[in-house]
Amino acid sequence: ELPGLRLLVDPGDREAYRRDETAHLAAGLPGLVALPSTTTEVAALVRLAGAFGVPVVPRGAGTGLSGGAAGIEGGLTIALAGMNRIVEIDHGNLCVVTQPGVINARLKSAVAAEGLFYPPDPASFESCSIGGNLGTNAGGLCCVKYGVTRESVLSLEVVLADGSVIRTGGRNVKDVAGYALQHLFIGSQGTLGIVTEATLRLRPAPPPRVTLLAFFGTVDAAGAAVAAIARSGLVPVTLELMDRLTIAAVDDWQHLGLDREAAAMLMVESDLPGDAGQAELAAAEAVCLSCGATSVVRAADAQEADWLRNARRMAYWALDRLGRARMEDVGVPRARVPELVAAIEGVGERHGYPIGVFGHAGDGNLHPTILLPRETPDPAAITAAICADLYRAALSLGGTVTGEHGIGASRRDWLVPQRGERAVMVMRAVKAALDPGNVLNPGRVLPD
Repeated sequence: ELPGLRLLVDPGDREAYRRDETAHLAAGLPGLVALPSTTTEVAALVRLAGAFGVPVVPRGAGTGLSGGAAGIEGGLTIALAGMNRIVEIDHGNLCVVTQPGVINARLKSAVAAEGLFYPPDPASFESCSIGGNLGTNAGGLCCVKYGVTRESVLSLEVVLADGSVIRTGGRNVKDVAGYALQHLFIGSQGTLGIVTEATLRLRPAPPPRVTLLAFFGTVDAAGAAVAAIARSGLVPVTLELMDRLTIAAVDDWQHLGLDREAAAMLMVESDLPGDAGQAELAAAEAVCLSCGATSVVRAADAQEADWLRNARRMAYWALDRLGRARMEDVGVPRARVPELVAAIEGVGERHGYPIGVFGHAGDGNLHPTILLPRETPDPAAITAAICADLYRAALSLGGTVTGEHGIGASRRDWLVPQRGERAVMVMRAVKAALDPGNVLNPGRVLPD
Protein backbone atom coordinates (compact mmCIF):
# COMPACT_ATOMS: atom_id res chain seq x y z
CA GLU A 1 0.00 0.00 0.00
CA LEU A 2 2.95 2.34 0.64
CA PRO A 3 5.69 1.56 -1.87
CA GLY A 4 8.71 3.86 -1.56
CA LEU A 5 7.63 5.40 1.75
CA ARG A 6 10.60 6.43 3.88
CA LEU A 7 10.55 4.93 7.38
CA LEU A 8 12.97 5.42 10.26
CA VAL A 9 13.32 2.30 12.38
CA ASP A 10 16.77 2.70 13.94
CA PRO A 11 16.50 3.82 17.60
CA GLY A 12 19.09 6.56 17.06
CA ASP A 13 17.13 8.00 14.16
CA ARG A 14 13.86 7.83 16.07
CA GLU A 15 15.45 9.53 19.08
CA ALA A 16 15.70 12.76 17.07
CA TYR A 17 11.88 12.83 16.99
CA ARG A 18 11.34 12.35 20.73
CA ARG A 19 11.06 16.03 21.70
CA ASP A 20 10.13 19.39 20.32
CA GLU A 21 11.65 22.55 21.86
CA THR A 22 10.21 21.69 25.29
CA ALA A 23 13.19 19.70 26.53
CA HIS A 24 11.86 20.00 30.10
CA LEU A 25 8.88 17.75 29.32
CA ALA A 26 8.99 13.97 29.48
CA ALA A 27 8.47 12.46 26.03
CA GLY A 28 8.23 8.99 24.52
CA LEU A 29 10.37 7.34 21.87
CA PRO A 30 8.33 6.85 18.68
CA GLY A 31 8.04 3.22 17.67
CA LEU A 32 8.26 4.31 14.05
CA VAL A 33 8.85 7.57 12.18
CA ALA A 34 7.34 7.95 8.70
CA LEU A 35 8.39 10.64 6.22
CA PRO A 36 5.60 10.83 3.65
CA SER A 37 5.73 12.95 0.51
CA THR A 38 2.06 12.86 -0.55
CA THR A 39 -1.41 13.21 0.95
CA THR A 40 -2.14 9.66 -0.21
CA GLU A 41 0.72 8.34 1.93
CA VAL A 42 -0.42 10.30 4.97
CA ALA A 43 -3.97 8.98 4.56
CA ALA A 44 -2.75 5.38 4.25
CA LEU A 45 -0.55 5.75 7.34
CA VAL A 46 -3.45 7.08 9.39
CA ARG A 47 -5.73 4.24 8.26
CA LEU A 48 -3.12 1.64 9.20
CA ALA A 49 -2.46 3.26 12.56
CA GLY A 50 -6.17 3.35 13.32
CA ALA A 51 -6.60 -0.30 12.39
CA PHE A 52 -3.96 -1.31 14.93
CA GLY A 53 -4.77 1.31 17.58
CA VAL A 54 -1.37 3.00 17.23
CA PRO A 55 -1.28 6.67 18.31
CA VAL A 56 -0.23 9.13 15.60
CA VAL A 57 1.81 12.29 16.23
CA PRO A 58 1.93 14.76 13.32
CA ARG A 59 5.19 16.72 13.35
CA GLY A 60 6.49 19.69 11.44
CA ALA A 61 9.90 21.20 12.13
CA GLY A 62 9.81 20.38 15.85
CA THR A 63 10.14 24.01 16.96
CA GLY A 64 6.94 23.99 19.04
CA LEU A 65 6.96 25.20 22.63
CA SER A 66 4.11 23.17 24.14
CA GLY A 67 5.11 19.52 23.69
CA GLY A 68 2.46 19.06 21.02
CA ALA A 69 4.81 17.35 18.56
CA ALA A 70 6.80 15.32 21.08
CA GLY A 71 6.91 11.56 20.67
CA ILE A 72 4.51 9.06 22.22
CA GLU A 73 6.15 5.85 23.40
CA GLY A 74 5.68 3.21 20.72
CA GLY A 75 3.57 5.50 18.58
CA LEU A 76 3.85 6.58 14.96
CA THR A 77 5.30 10.01 14.31
CA ILE A 78 4.39 11.32 10.86
CA ALA A 79 7.07 13.88 10.04
CA LEU A 80 5.84 16.21 7.31
CA ALA A 81 9.12 17.97 6.55
CA GLY A 82 9.39 16.17 3.20
CA MET A 83 6.10 17.64 2.02
CA ASN A 84 7.85 20.89 1.24
CA ARG A 85 6.56 22.01 -2.13
CA ILE A 86 5.11 25.44 -2.83
CA VAL A 87 2.42 24.32 -5.25
CA GLU A 88 1.25 27.62 -6.73
CA ILE A 89 1.49 31.36 -6.24
CA ASP A 90 -1.81 32.81 -7.49
CA HIS A 91 -1.40 36.53 -8.23
CA GLY A 92 -4.97 37.03 -9.40
CA ASN A 93 -6.45 35.77 -6.16
CA LEU A 94 -3.61 36.92 -3.88
CA CYS A 95 -2.98 33.49 -2.38
CA VAL A 96 -0.40 30.71 -2.27
CA VAL A 97 -0.97 26.95 -2.19
CA THR A 98 1.64 25.17 -0.09
CA GLN A 99 2.43 21.86 1.50
CA PRO A 100 2.90 21.83 5.29
CA GLY A 101 6.64 21.11 5.38
CA VAL A 102 7.58 24.44 3.78
CA ILE A 103 9.55 26.63 6.19
CA ASN A 104 7.86 29.94 6.98
CA ALA A 105 10.88 32.02 5.87
CA ARG A 106 11.10 30.15 2.57
CA LEU A 107 7.44 30.83 1.84
CA LYS A 108 7.91 34.50 2.70
CA SER A 109 10.93 34.72 0.42
CA ALA A 110 9.21 32.94 -2.48
CA VAL A 111 6.17 35.22 -2.45
CA ALA A 112 8.31 38.32 -1.84
CA ALA A 113 10.16 37.54 -5.09
CA GLU A 114 6.74 37.90 -6.75
CA GLY A 115 6.01 41.23 -5.03
CA LEU A 116 3.72 39.65 -2.43
CA PHE A 117 3.69 39.31 1.35
CA TYR A 118 2.73 36.53 3.78
CA PRO A 119 2.26 38.23 7.18
CA PRO A 120 2.53 35.55 9.93
CA ASP A 121 6.06 35.72 11.33
CA PRO A 122 6.80 33.71 14.49
CA ALA A 123 10.17 34.50 16.07
CA SER A 124 11.33 31.10 14.79
CA PHE A 125 10.22 31.93 11.22
CA GLU A 126 13.59 30.84 9.81
CA SER A 127 13.11 27.29 11.12
CA CYS A 128 9.39 26.66 11.80
CA SER A 129 7.11 25.08 9.22
CA ILE A 130 3.78 26.20 7.82
CA GLY A 131 2.15 22.99 9.08
CA GLY A 132 3.36 23.68 12.60
CA ASN A 133 2.18 27.29 12.34
CA LEU A 134 -1.28 26.03 11.37
CA GLY A 135 -1.27 23.42 14.11
CA THR A 136 -0.57 25.96 16.84
CA ASN A 137 -2.23 28.99 15.20
CA ALA A 138 1.14 30.69 15.55
CA GLY A 139 1.53 34.41 16.11
CA GLY A 140 4.59 36.61 15.85
CA LEU A 141 5.77 40.19 15.73
CA CYS A 142 3.18 41.67 13.37
CA CYS A 143 -0.03 40.17 14.79
CA VAL A 144 -1.11 43.54 16.10
CA LYS A 145 -1.82 44.60 12.50
CA TYR A 146 -2.25 41.38 10.54
CA GLY A 147 -3.50 38.88 13.12
CA VAL A 148 -2.39 35.32 13.90
CA THR A 149 -2.08 32.51 11.35
CA ARG A 150 -5.83 31.82 11.07
CA GLU A 151 -6.40 35.29 9.57
CA SER A 152 -4.28 34.25 6.59
CA VAL A 153 -5.94 30.89 5.81
CA LEU A 154 -8.40 30.44 2.95
CA SER A 155 -8.50 26.64 2.65
CA LEU A 156 -7.03 23.45 4.10
CA GLU A 157 -6.67 19.90 2.87
CA VAL A 158 -6.97 17.64 5.91
CA VAL A 159 -6.54 13.92 6.50
CA LEU A 160 -9.09 12.80 9.10
CA ALA A 161 -8.67 10.03 11.68
CA ASP A 162 -10.30 7.42 9.43
CA GLY A 163 -7.91 8.21 6.58
CA SER A 164 -10.45 10.14 4.54
CA VAL A 165 -9.49 13.52 3.08
CA ILE A 166 -11.54 16.71 3.12
CA ARG A 167 -10.96 20.21 1.85
CA THR A 168 -12.24 23.26 3.70
CA GLY A 169 -12.80 26.61 2.04
CA GLY A 170 -11.40 27.60 -1.33
CA ARG A 171 -10.00 30.74 -2.95
CA ASN A 172 -13.06 32.87 -2.26
CA VAL A 173 -12.61 35.93 -0.10
CA LYS A 174 -16.23 35.54 1.08
CA ASP A 175 -17.63 32.06 1.72
CA VAL A 176 -20.19 31.29 4.44
CA ALA A 177 -21.31 27.84 3.30
CA GLY A 178 -21.77 25.64 6.37
CA TYR A 179 -19.62 25.45 9.47
CA ALA A 180 -16.20 27.13 9.40
CA LEU A 181 -14.41 23.78 9.65
CA GLN A 182 -10.93 25.09 8.97
CA HIS A 183 -11.04 27.10 12.18
CA LEU A 184 -11.47 23.84 14.07
CA PHE A 185 -8.28 22.42 12.60
CA ILE A 186 -6.17 25.58 12.95
CA GLY A 187 -4.68 25.49 16.43
CA SER A 188 -5.85 21.92 17.15
CA GLN A 189 -2.25 20.66 17.23
CA GLY A 190 -2.96 17.58 15.16
CA THR A 191 -5.65 16.22 17.48
CA LEU A 192 -8.48 16.53 14.93
CA GLY A 193 -6.75 15.97 11.60
CA ILE A 194 -3.48 16.33 9.71
CA VAL A 195 -3.10 19.26 7.33
CA THR A 196 -1.47 18.18 4.06
CA GLU A 197 -2.02 21.33 2.00
CA ALA A 198 -3.02 24.93 2.71
CA THR A 199 -4.19 27.86 0.63
CA LEU A 200 -2.98 31.01 2.35
CA ARG A 201 -3.96 34.63 1.87
CA LEU A 202 -1.27 37.02 0.56
CA ARG A 203 -1.02 40.79 0.39
CA PRO A 204 0.86 43.12 -1.92
CA ALA A 205 4.36 43.57 -0.51
CA PRO A 206 4.56 46.60 1.78
CA PRO A 207 7.57 48.93 1.67
CA PRO A 208 10.46 48.45 4.12
CA ARG A 209 9.41 49.21 7.68
CA VAL A 210 10.40 52.34 9.55
CA THR A 211 11.31 51.69 13.17
CA LEU A 212 11.61 53.52 16.45
CA LEU A 213 12.60 52.53 19.97
CA ALA A 214 11.06 54.35 22.93
CA PHE A 215 12.55 53.97 26.41
CA PHE A 216 10.60 54.47 29.64
CA GLY A 217 11.49 54.95 33.29
CA THR A 218 8.68 52.63 34.40
CA VAL A 219 6.84 49.68 32.91
CA ASP A 220 3.56 51.41 33.74
CA ALA A 221 4.52 54.29 31.45
CA ALA A 222 5.33 51.89 28.61
CA GLY A 223 2.01 50.12 29.15
CA ALA A 224 0.18 53.42 29.14
CA ALA A 225 1.82 54.20 25.80
CA VAL A 226 0.62 50.88 24.36
CA ALA A 227 -2.96 51.64 25.40
CA ALA A 228 -2.72 55.23 24.14
CA ILE A 229 -1.41 54.12 20.74
CA ALA A 230 -4.42 51.81 20.40
CA ARG A 231 -6.86 54.53 21.48
CA SER A 232 -5.36 57.00 19.02
CA GLY A 233 -6.33 54.79 16.10
CA LEU A 234 -2.77 53.94 15.11
CA VAL A 235 -2.20 50.36 13.96
CA PRO A 236 1.56 49.84 13.78
CA VAL A 237 2.78 46.65 12.17
CA THR A 238 4.91 45.94 15.26
CA LEU A 239 4.52 47.00 18.88
CA GLU A 240 6.93 45.03 21.06
CA LEU A 241 8.06 45.38 24.67
CA MET A 242 11.24 44.42 26.51
CA ASP A 243 11.88 44.92 30.22
CA ARG A 244 15.11 46.06 31.90
CA LEU A 245 16.58 42.57 32.31
CA THR A 246 15.94 41.73 28.66
CA ILE A 247 17.27 45.07 27.41
CA ALA A 248 20.55 44.48 29.22
CA ALA A 249 20.81 40.87 28.04
CA VAL A 250 20.25 41.83 24.41
CA ASP A 251 22.64 44.77 24.60
CA ASP A 252 25.38 42.68 26.24
CA TRP A 253 25.14 40.29 23.31
CA GLN A 254 24.36 42.54 20.34
CA HIS A 255 26.09 45.80 21.46
CA LEU A 256 23.37 48.07 20.11
CA GLY A 257 23.81 50.92 22.57
CA LEU A 258 20.37 50.48 24.13
CA ASP A 259 19.39 52.54 27.17
CA ARG A 260 20.26 50.12 29.95
CA GLU A 261 18.87 52.44 32.63
CA ALA A 262 15.36 52.22 31.21
CA ALA A 263 12.76 50.04 32.93
CA ALA A 264 11.11 49.19 29.61
CA MET A 265 11.48 49.64 25.88
CA LEU A 266 8.88 49.66 23.13
CA MET A 267 9.74 48.89 19.52
CA VAL A 268 7.22 50.49 17.16
CA GLU A 269 7.22 49.92 13.41
CA SER A 270 5.16 51.10 10.46
CA ASP A 271 4.93 49.50 7.03
CA LEU A 272 2.80 52.21 5.45
CA PRO A 273 4.26 53.66 2.24
CA GLY A 274 6.41 56.77 2.08
CA ASP A 275 5.23 59.81 4.01
CA ALA A 276 2.36 57.83 5.58
CA GLY A 277 4.84 55.55 7.34
CA GLN A 278 6.85 58.48 8.62
CA ALA A 279 3.66 60.17 9.78
CA GLU A 280 2.49 57.05 11.63
CA LEU A 281 5.86 56.74 13.35
CA ALA A 282 5.83 60.44 14.26
CA ALA A 283 2.37 60.07 15.76
CA ALA A 284 3.50 57.02 17.76
CA GLU A 285 6.56 58.93 18.95
CA ALA A 286 4.37 61.81 20.13
CA VAL A 287 2.16 59.38 22.05
CA CYS A 288 5.19 57.75 23.69
CA LEU A 289 6.62 61.14 24.73
CA SER A 290 3.24 62.22 26.11
CA CYS A 291 3.21 59.03 28.23
CA GLY A 292 6.62 59.78 29.72
CA ALA A 293 9.17 58.23 27.36
CA THR A 294 12.63 59.26 28.52
CA SER A 295 14.16 58.92 25.05
CA VAL A 296 13.16 57.95 21.54
CA VAL A 297 15.49 56.65 18.83
CA ARG A 298 14.64 56.08 15.17
CA ALA A 299 16.42 53.60 12.93
CA ALA A 300 18.42 55.55 10.36
CA ASP A 301 17.66 53.16 7.49
CA ALA A 302 16.26 49.75 6.60
CA GLN A 303 19.49 47.97 7.58
CA GLU A 304 19.47 49.47 11.06
CA ALA A 305 15.77 48.61 11.39
CA ASP A 306 16.61 44.99 10.53
CA TRP A 307 19.28 44.91 13.24
CA LEU A 308 16.85 46.23 15.85
CA ARG A 309 14.11 43.81 14.80
CA ASN A 310 16.48 40.87 14.88
CA ALA A 311 17.65 41.91 18.34
CA ARG A 312 14.03 41.63 19.52
CA ARG A 313 13.73 38.21 17.86
CA MET A 314 16.84 37.09 19.74
CA ALA A 315 15.53 38.19 23.16
CA TYR A 316 15.03 34.64 24.41
CA TRP A 317 18.49 33.52 23.33
CA ALA A 318 20.02 36.59 24.95
CA LEU A 319 18.38 35.64 28.24
CA ASP A 320 19.38 32.00 27.81
CA ARG A 321 23.01 33.10 27.85
CA LEU A 322 22.47 34.15 31.49
CA GLY A 323 21.32 30.75 32.76
CA ARG A 324 18.75 28.03 32.16
CA ALA A 325 15.90 29.92 30.48
CA ARG A 326 12.28 28.76 30.28
CA MET A 327 10.07 30.92 28.07
CA GLU A 328 6.37 31.11 28.85
CA ASP A 329 3.47 32.54 26.89
CA VAL A 330 0.65 34.40 28.62
CA GLY A 331 -1.70 37.12 27.46
CA VAL A 332 -4.13 39.70 28.78
CA PRO A 333 -6.36 42.38 27.29
CA ARG A 334 -3.75 44.87 26.11
CA ALA A 335 -4.86 47.64 28.46
CA ARG A 336 -3.83 45.34 31.32
CA VAL A 337 -0.26 44.77 30.12
CA PRO A 338 1.23 46.92 32.94
CA GLU A 339 -0.68 44.86 35.53
CA LEU A 340 0.57 41.64 33.95
CA VAL A 341 4.19 42.85 34.00
CA ALA A 342 3.82 43.88 37.64
CA ALA A 343 2.33 40.48 38.46
CA ILE A 344 5.20 38.72 36.68
CA GLU A 345 7.72 40.74 38.68
CA GLY A 346 5.89 39.78 41.85
CA VAL A 347 6.00 36.09 40.96
CA GLY A 348 9.74 36.32 40.40
CA GLU A 349 10.27 38.06 43.73
CA ARG A 350 8.18 35.50 45.64
CA HIS A 351 10.08 32.58 44.17
CA GLY A 352 13.49 34.25 44.29
CA TYR A 353 14.33 33.88 40.59
CA PRO A 354 14.60 36.59 37.92
CA ILE A 355 11.99 36.59 35.15
CA GLY A 356 12.78 38.52 31.99
CA VAL A 357 9.78 39.92 30.13
CA PHE A 358 9.43 40.59 26.43
CA GLY A 359 6.73 40.11 23.87
CA HIS A 360 3.93 41.44 21.79
CA ALA A 361 2.59 44.30 23.88
CA GLY A 362 0.40 45.51 21.03
CA ASP A 363 -1.85 42.48 21.39
CA GLY A 364 -1.28 41.81 25.10
CA ASN A 365 0.82 38.65 24.59
CA LEU A 366 3.99 38.53 26.72
CA HIS A 367 6.72 35.93 27.17
CA PRO A 368 7.89 35.86 30.80
CA THR A 369 11.17 33.95 30.73
CA ILE A 370 12.28 32.27 33.94
CA LEU A 371 16.03 32.25 34.58
CA LEU A 372 17.56 29.56 36.79
CA PRO A 373 21.24 28.88 37.45
CA ARG A 374 22.35 26.05 35.18
CA GLU A 375 23.27 23.87 38.15
CA THR A 376 19.82 24.24 39.79
CA PRO A 377 18.67 20.91 41.26
CA ASP A 378 15.18 19.78 40.18
CA PRO A 379 14.51 22.73 37.85
CA ALA A 380 11.27 21.14 36.62
CA ALA A 381 9.61 21.42 40.04
CA ILE A 382 10.71 25.03 40.44
CA THR A 383 9.54 26.12 37.01
CA ALA A 384 6.24 24.26 37.42
CA ALA A 385 5.50 26.23 40.59
CA ILE A 386 6.47 29.52 38.95
CA CYS A 387 4.44 28.77 35.82
CA ALA A 388 1.37 27.97 37.90
CA ASP A 389 1.59 31.41 39.50
CA LEU A 390 2.12 33.06 36.09
CA TYR A 391 -0.97 31.32 34.70
CA ARG A 392 -3.05 32.28 37.74
CA ALA A 393 -1.95 35.88 37.33
CA ALA A 394 -2.92 35.96 33.65
CA LEU A 395 -6.32 34.38 34.30
CA SER A 396 -7.02 36.76 37.17
CA LEU A 397 -6.57 39.64 34.72
CA GLY A 398 -9.03 38.15 32.23
CA GLY A 399 -6.20 36.70 30.16
CA THR A 400 -4.99 33.41 28.73
CA VAL A 401 -2.39 30.77 29.63
CA THR A 402 -1.22 30.73 26.01
CA GLY A 403 -1.31 33.52 23.47
CA GLU A 404 0.40 31.69 20.62
CA HIS A 405 2.36 28.58 21.70
CA GLY A 406 -0.66 26.32 22.25
CA ILE A 407 -1.88 24.06 25.04
CA GLY A 408 -0.12 20.91 23.79
CA ALA A 409 1.03 18.71 26.66
CA SER A 410 2.50 21.44 28.85
CA ARG A 411 -0.67 23.43 29.68
CA ARG A 412 -3.42 20.80 29.56
CA ASP A 413 -4.29 21.16 33.24
CA TRP A 414 -5.06 24.83 32.68
CA LEU A 415 -7.59 24.46 29.89
CA VAL A 416 -10.57 23.88 32.21
CA PRO A 417 -9.65 26.75 34.58
CA GLN A 418 -9.53 29.08 31.57
CA ARG A 419 -12.36 27.84 29.37
CA GLY A 420 -14.64 26.18 31.90
CA GLU A 421 -15.81 22.59 32.19
CA ARG A 422 -18.76 22.98 29.83
CA ALA A 423 -16.65 24.49 27.06
CA VAL A 424 -14.10 21.69 27.41
CA MET A 425 -16.96 19.17 27.23
CA VAL A 426 -17.84 20.64 23.84
CA MET A 427 -14.21 20.27 22.77
CA ARG A 428 -14.26 16.64 23.89
CA ALA A 429 -17.44 16.07 21.85
CA VAL A 430 -15.75 17.49 18.74
CA LYS A 431 -12.70 15.29 19.33
CA ALA A 432 -14.88 12.18 19.82
CA ALA A 433 -16.84 12.90 16.65
CA LEU A 434 -13.76 13.37 14.46
CA ASP A 435 -11.46 10.86 16.17
CA PRO A 436 -13.56 8.28 18.03
CA GLY A 437 -10.58 5.94 18.43
CA ASN A 438 -8.45 8.72 19.98
CA VAL A 439 -5.66 7.97 17.52
CA LEU A 440 -4.59 11.51 16.57
CA ASN A 441 -2.12 13.01 19.04
CA PRO A 442 -3.81 11.60 22.16
CA GLY A 443 -3.00 13.29 25.44
CA ARG A 444 -2.49 16.69 23.85
CA VAL A 445 -4.66 19.78 24.26
CA LEU A 446 -7.53 18.09 26.16
CA PRO A 447 -6.86 17.12 29.80
CA ASP A 448 -7.42 13.50 30.76
